[in-house]
Amino acid sequence: MNFSVRQRTLRARHALGVLALMMMCGASVAEEAPPLSEAFLSLIVDADPESVQQSMQLIEDNWSLSALPMAVEAYQYSRYTDVRAFLTERIRSETNTLGDDGVNEVYAWMWNKDIKPTDDYGNFKAGFYRYIDPAFETYFLDRQPTALIRLDEVRWGGVAQDGIPPLRNPEMVSAAKADYLDDEHIVFGITINGDARAYPKRILAWHEMFTDTIGGVPIAGVYCTLCGTVIPYRTTVSGVEHQLGTSGFLYRSNKLMYDKATQSLWSTERGEPVIGPLAGQGIALPFESVVTTTWGEWRRRNPHTTVLSLNTGHQRDYSEGAAYADYFATDELMFNTPFNDQRLDNKREVLALRFAGSPNEQLAIDTEYLKRHTLFAGRIGKQRFIVVTDKTGANRVYDPGDVTFVTYDGDSTLTDKAGATWAVREETLQSQTGQTLNRLPYHRAFWFGWHAAYPSTKLIKQPTVHTAHPE
Repeated sequence: MNFSVRQRTLRARHALGVLALMMMCGASVAEEAPPLSEAFLSLIVDADPESVQQSMQLIEDNWSLSALPMAVEAYQYSRYTDVRAFLTERIRSETNTLGDDGVNEVYAWMWNKDIKPTDDYGNFKAGFYRYIDPAFETYFLDRQPTALIRLDEVRWGGVAQDGIPPLRNPEMVSAAKADYLDDEHIVFGITINGDARAYPKRILAWHEMFTDTIGGVPIAGVYCTLCGTVIPYRTTVSGVEHQLGTSGFLYRSNKLMYDKATQSLWSTERGEPVIGPLAGQGIALPFESVVTTTWGEWRRRNPHTTVLSLNTGHQRDYSEGAAYADYFATDELMFNTPFNDQRLDNKREVLALRFAGSPNEQLAIDTEYLKRHTLFAGRIGKQRFIVVTDKTGANRVYDPGDVTFVTYDGDSTLTDKAGATWAVREETLQSQTGQTLNRLPYHRAFWFGWHAAYPSTKLIKQPTVHTAHPE
């Protein structure tokens, strides 16, 4: 099974069919909701034509630009021709959009305007999405004032809570027993306190999250396939361990997590709660480094590594490249963002860098640029860093301290300006004199996803080469 646009649409239609049945059986819709949100809910789920007509009149009489977010979602999910015609007229009169690109064009217009939704917009989302999954209601009910992100940019991804099932404390096997992997298969390598583990892309893409203990540290590894991002987060902050899962919703095409204790929604890219009681409490998950590389190269460098077993407890096509094959094959997005930055292709991979000491500065480095500059030195705020890129294209990032490095052999050895050699290891650089330098946190991402999370990010890229043509 591939989580394609078509499958997500079919899931939405199935959910709406269930809604209609519930309505005909007398289920109520947000009985205590303010009238405008109740009217928009009626346009989606009410089976009584007279009630629908009354709702459309109520919306017409009380229309303002603040109602546009509800109108767009109602248009997206309503099954009725007359309702869609009514909402089309309202949306087009405000935005002059809703052409062949459908709601994505409207969303892009809306997200680039300073629109303040009605005060009951969050409860409208709670009132509708609870019928798809009851867990969704808590995400939004009476939580609009807590939101640190725009609620109209929070879109349903087409699955229930944990509908893409996380792997919790998954079975790991030795490298020798991982006969299902070929050397060229892509893995995400994580090492903490000497404990090296490999998580193959071919498995993780079906689950998008794992919870594990690596080197004695509780970790939630979050894989947003749409944004090409794997981030291993430490889940314990100030003595509290947060149990995280997949919410079913997206923000700027990047999955939102939830925590089981409060059902707050968390940004995957930032590791911070953004809607709910934990939002704005200063909580930020520390994150670890992850190497995107091949199985053969990871195993060579880390012969004692363990690797995720095929025995996940789920039935999936775990063959290389099967998951999201259509999505990865093009530069098209499944869910759009407010931006259209064309400095790089949407799904061009970048090395994504942000450090706790400089929270307002971020840097993306084109991985094709790093292949040509295998030893790269830079700075973000006061934090100096170096990036070494091996012969397979895998990147590793370290804190050089006051050492200046001048050469890298493309494998396992750096040389500093004094002529001393340093061994490149997963967690440290080790000099021949015994001095060590620590790694820094890093991961890869698709350019569009990183830019959507950090619009002011700096970018270093490979210059475009224009081929001259004879006249």
